[in-house]
Amino acid sequence: MKINWGTAIVIAFGLFITFILYFVFKVQSDSKYDNELVTEDYYKKEQQVQGNIEKQQSANKLVQKVVVKKSAEGLTIVFPSDFDYKNIKGKVSLYRPSSQKLDFEIPISLSSSNLLIPNSNLVGGLWDISVDWSYNDSNYLNKETIYY
Repeated sequence: MKINWGTAIVIAFGLFITFILYFVFKVQSDSKYDNELVTEDYYKKEQQVQGNIEKQQSANKLVQKVVVKKSAEGLTIVFPSDFDYKNIKGKVSLYRPSSQKLDFEIPISLSSSNLLIPNSNLVGGLWDISVDWSYNDSNYLNKETIYY
């Protein structure tokens, strides 16, 4: 049987499409290729963007800003000392871009103007830290990326 060039092109395209579809199905069905979302409630969080911008602007206007620093015990978040730490409420979200399984949130409950996140909760690598806090009906948002 003789194959002309038109049939050969169709066979080549068919083999190429089969080759590509094989890898697409392999990646979608294999659990070692984790296809996680950046965040579960992406669209819900997208609606809060303007509120977050206003919170960040409020935080930038503060004379003393929130400081996130590494220490021997872990990660220390230092709130402004001119605020009464008992009236500071909110949460600290730690997001790990490489693995959604390592993400976690900590409610802010202070016994001083510092909040310590112990080493045992953190894995080495890149962390996006978001401190969403309020003080006397004013809302603030501080975001920082740290390599721990």
